[in-house]
Amino acid sequence: MSDAYVECLVKQKQAGIWKVLRVFLIVLAVLFVLMTLVTALGIICFLLAIAAAVGSYLVNLFTDLEYEYIYVDKELSVDKVMAKSRRKRVATYSLDRMEAFGPIKSYHLDNFKNRNVKVIDYSVGEELQPDRRYALYYEGGIKLLMNPSEELVKVMKNVAPRKVFMD
Repeated sequence: MSDAYVECLVKQKQAGIWKVLRVFLIVLAVLFVLMTLVTALGIICFLLAIAAAVGSYLVNLFTDLEYEYIYVDKELSVDKVMAKSRRKRVATYSLDRMEAFGPIKSYHLDNFKNRNVKVIDYSVGEELQPDRRYALYYEGGIKLLMNPSEELVKVMKNVAPRKVFMD
């Protein structure tokens, strides 16, 4: 029985439009606070300032994402960490039900490329050079995109050597 424990944390790239929206909402909140002090419509401007501040907080919360992969005893758990303050368990995958795991452009995964599968992205969110993303084909028509550490890949290779490819 494998008693290995490996953690891997990956920060997802934030799209530029969300950064612009967050800054815009902060500026809007400050302007509404200043308008509260100057104009006669103080209560309305104050409520709009609060709404803009809450909007900025929510945009930050849902766009500042990190994924944590946790491997324990033939199970791979994926947690979503939002704005470094909230953690949510997204899914747990058993390696016994895994079909194949390897680099996204590996020739070993060519047999799986023509399948109609549901793609779930737990990776950085973009193709970097060199591309360190891995694809995990899971039973039931699911394809997971991940950015695991070398240690995590080695542990998974020890557990399922015929299903894990490192080329």
